[in-house]
Amino acid sequence: MTTSILICDDSALARKQMARALPASLEATVTFAVNGLEALRCLEAQQFNLMFLDLTMPEMDGYQTLEAIQQRGLDIPVIVVSGDIQPQAQARVQALGAKAFLKKPVDKSQLKGHLKAYLATEPPGLDTVIQRVSTPALKRRDIYLEVANVAIGRAADALARHFNVFVNLPLPNVNVFEVSELQMTLRHLASNAQMSGVCQGFSGEGIAGEALVLLSDSSMKDLTAMMNYPVEDEGDCELELLMDVSNLMVGSFLKGLGQQAEVKFLQSHPVLLGQHRPIEEMISLTEGNWRRTMTFEVSYGLEGTQIKCDMLLMFVDESLPLLDNKLSYLMDED
Repeated sequence: MTTSILICDDSALARKQMARALPASLEATVTFAVNGLEALRCLEAQQFNLMFLDLTMPEMDGYQTLEAIQQRGLDIPVIVVSGDIQPQAQARVQALGAKAFLKKPVDKSQLKGHLKAYLATEPPGLDTVIQRVSTPALKRRDIYLEVANVAIGRAADALARHFNVFVNLPLPNVNVFEVSELQMTLRHLASNAQMSGVCQGFSGEGIAGEALVLLSDSSMKDLTAMMNYPVEDEGDCELELLMDVSNLMVGSFLKGLGQQAEVKFLQSHPVLLGQHRPIEEMISLTEGNWRRTMTFEVSYGLEGTQIKCDMLLMFVDESLPLLDNKLSYLMDED
């Protein structure tokens, strides 16, 4: 008997990985949706045995999709598959009716247990047989977007646990920039506000770059107040907080990236670019260091606050062939 599976994820790589993790013994018919709105149209049009759902998507995210499924009374077991591994994220999707939560990249032994629990027939041979579902060819940017998405989830989880907050996970932005375009991006992130920022170098197996972490003055003030730092030590505490945030965000992102690329990254101590300074001054400090770079751009927000923290990870141009090679297994079409 054919099993009908719906996979909803905006990432082409994630859709491919999820489909090919399914056992051939399921004889699964797989349908893809790129966001929640498209998934709901699929659910209204036909019956599915199981749905795999991402959380961070444009148009309609996973939380909104789960709410809509409940509101419309659609009968479908949903397993969330996400890079957002914050404890609150997992609790929220379960409260919205999700049957289970799998973190990206998917662990096949955990997947086997969930398939056994939520499908009528037990799928044998998951460890030895892979379902080869036809998927469109992947582009280089597809790979980096999904790799960044997983790494961003690790950084958000570290922030959430450290500050006991829920971090709104952003959609990643990956680009190859000339230095002039990079400066424009920094100006856009700053929105002409006074900023505090640090830079932090990193390297591993010939892959090197630099991370910039920026907080606006208003975000820094609110974050300091949220942490209940003494007013009389505000200057020193702000600097300590800025360094802590940088170490957390950069370190956890690099760990998530390194796990996927099988690279152990080492990071230098954060270096202060400036406190309460216009972004133009910080840009001037980085001029001459870059010609062309690939960047991961991330803007995190803390739920219930106006706090926003921006991070740019920039890889030197010479590192890109090495990183491409490390991630080439994700392009495998066998």
